[in-house]
Amino acid sequence: MGEDYAEAEGFVLAGGRSSRMGRDKALLQLGGRSMLEIALDKLRALPLPAPPRVAGARSGAGAVADLHPGCGPLSGMEAALAASNRPLNVFLPLDMPLLPAKFLSWMLRRAQITGAMVTVPRINGRPQPLCAVYHQELLGPITRSLLAGNYQVMPVVCSAPSHSIDLFDVELVASADPEMPAFSLLPAYRWFHNCNTPEDMAGIENALVLTQ
Repeated sequence: MGEDYAEAEGFVLAGGRSSRMGRDKALLQLGGRSMLEIALDKLRALPLPAPPRVAGARSGAGAVADLHPGCGPLSGMEAALAASNRPLNVFLPLDMPLLPAKFLSWMLRRAQITGAMVTVPRINGRPQPLCAVYHQELLGPITRSLLAGNYQVMPVVCSAPSHSIDLFDVELVASADPEMPAFSLLPAYRWFHNCNTPEDMAGIENALVLTQ
């Protein structure tokens, strides 16, 4: 690819209880691979200096345990940033198997160019804060929010200085950047499809082929 990502690290957020799915989402199979392996492979496609790790996992290779268990994805983000040795950190949720790896690479490159503390995509007007790039400096605000009992991600993201927030609309960027639509045969709004329930999984395996 030619990019220099020496100052970046990658994490899969996998600490959910999978209550709506009825079984552990990390172990669900799609095309012969688990959801966790699919997510890890997307981060492995980036030329990062260290292998991706799993934030929020209770055990396993590369697992980073929550510092404040039971506090949702924000706790996994805190654990990842606390364990990271690099300023930029790419986050990918476990349950977003249709997101093309090239988008993650593009977003990380954008974060390097802008120098933003938070780089968060928005699709159909909805922010996707679990699929984002965060600077390690966000660790302090996250920890303070958790200690105060505030577990929502977006309020912490928006607490960063306004000049350090890059909240961009994927559709607008894709319409101006001919590189992005070529990342996948699926339309951009499908990239951010969350697999939280058995109904969400319908048709995912066939669609996954189009992201390769």
